[in-house]
Amino acid sequence: MLAEAEREGRLGEVEGLGISLAGAEDKLAQIDRRRSRAIDLGMPCLAAGPVHSAMPAQRRT
Repeated sequence: MLAEAEREGRLGEVEGLGISLAGAEDKLAQIDRRRSRAIDLGMPCLAAGPVHSAMPAQRRT
């Protein structure tokens, strides 16, 4: 789209597309930076006893 707008001399559209492209590239760079950070969630403790459901037991009526 950018090349077409440049070729056809639509300078306003060229500027708008350039701004949009720069914003998209910045957002992708932010995503890449966030993905590169390692997060330690710790080791799960599987031998701690029975596992209980997070759902509350249903009451009998």
